[in-house]
Amino acid sequence: MTMRRTLILIVYAPALVDNDERTLAVIHGMEKALPGLRLQWRLSASGRPIALPQRDAWLAENTEDGGFPLVCNGDGSYPVTVNGGERPGLLSPGGQSQLEVHAELPLDEPMIAAAAAMLEAVAEGARSFWGHASPNDYGSEVAQQFRRSAHGPERSPRGLPMLNLPEKFPAPAIPWFLGWLNYWSAASAQAIGFPDPVRDAELLTRARRTESGGWVVQLTEAPLDYDNPTHLEALKRAYERFPEIGGRSTP
Repeated sequence: MTMRRTLILIVYAPALVDNDERTLAVIHGMEKALPGLRLQWRLSASGRPIALPQRDAWLAENTEDGGFPLVCNGDGSYPVTVNGGERPGLLSPGGQSQLEVHAELPLDEPMIAAAAAMLEAVAEGARSFWGHASPNDYGSEVAQQFRRSAHGPERSPRGLPMLNLPEKFPAPAIPWFLGWLNYWSAASAQAIGFPDPVRDAELLTRARRTESGGWVVQLTEAPLDYDNPTHLEALKRAYERFPEIGGRSTP
């Protein structure tokens, strides 16, 4: 049986505070980005969808401990889920805890078409520093890029540059790595020097400016495939263009 590919969307934002309206901004933004999507269910302990007729009020009451509980579309054949958790300061740039919003979506043509709008909606709703949307196999690849020892290799098995761990970063606006779709806030774009009209001419053909002054930048036309030599070369070029990503140099 073939495992269904999914799209993983993650953004990193300032930690939630009391009566924080960003939770609902994220949910409403996702529903607007994909017509027909309704995130009006939660999951029981056994994984059974339970309807939330007063979803917004339920979320407001249950947003605590730096995050918000998982809500979904209630469709087991086409699951869409989103939740938020607190990333502790010990593992975050500058020692400051962050909100990490995590969504999982089917990787099919309708979702691919809506993916940039979906990432923008979640990232802007959460007022994120940066974020990405990538096929679900990205995690094992990026894990091999993180430098865990000063004496480790200079390149990952794919030939990609090694990246510093996020807790070593001086500022939260610096992206940790590159994904298929990349959200860079205005502060993040400034930190990495994007856009340069000459050097970033190709990337700008697949980029969109957000209302807050950030950017959504699509690295490859089709969802990122690490086994595709063309995609791998695009990744290498982008890492070379932005040495600040992954904390490899400071702006």
